[in-house]
Amino acid sequence: MTSFAPDSLTLNRKLPLWYQVSQSLRASILGRGPHEPLRLPPEDRLAEHYGVSVLTMRQALKELESEGLISRHRRRGTFIEPSARRGAPVRLLGSVDAIVAQQSGERTTVLGHGPAAVPAELAEHFPGLREAMAYRRLRRDAAGGEPTNWAENFVRPEVAERIDVEDLARWPMTKVLRDAVGVRISRITDTVEARLADPETARLLQVPLLSPILHYTGVTYDEAGRAVDVARIHYRGDRFSFTVTLDAE
Repeated sequence: MTSFAPDSLTLNRKLPLWYQVSQSLRASILGRGPHEPLRLPPEDRLAEHYGVSVLTMRQALKELESEGLISRHRRRGTFIEPSARRGAPVRLLGSVDAIVAQQSGERTTVLGHGPAAVPAELAEHFPGLREAMAYRRLRRDAAGGEPTNWAENFVRPEVAERIDVEDLARWPMTKVLRDAVGVRISRITDTVEARLADPETARLLQVPLLSPILHYTGVTYDEAGRAVDVARIHYRGDRFSFTVTLDAE
């Protein structure tokens, strides 16, 4: 029986290995194609794939099992749950894979893309740049088809030249930039605030005008310290929560 093939992962030794592995595997699971296998490779093969011990791999799998993303059966193996819940709260320990995991697993429609003036409130992130490539996407719950959030991304033109728009219908922008375009991401800064739905957000998310939403701004920097992408994501307030964990070390 063919097994599901997870994405690769570059480990960061400053973060718990089990956490990084669980987030990478979670992103792979939520971003899988509809016809990909549901069976995961055995523990030892997964451990070899990620370059960790079997004990670390077991801890990562236990985390995914607690989320309801996988089920483990003695002698039969480990399987992805086809109806796994997609709207779980995001838990951040500083991993880019956590961002990818949080954004994965929903049906995405690209609403449009093209050159656009850099909004005044984002100009500080793109000094000297008047125009960026803008991408607009609507995400829906994979099970019920209900709109959950819509996103705007403003990307540096020289980076946008290497983006295949079809990839954005399958993967989050963070994954496209890192894995498809090859941007070496150094950090992402996130800001989440409460806002009221404007007419466009109310229409796209099918919520009443001025109802509460979560407004997320994420700035992605490359290894030279330049902002290469600024994302503005508008989440339905009744569908998402955010939990941030800080490592005291």
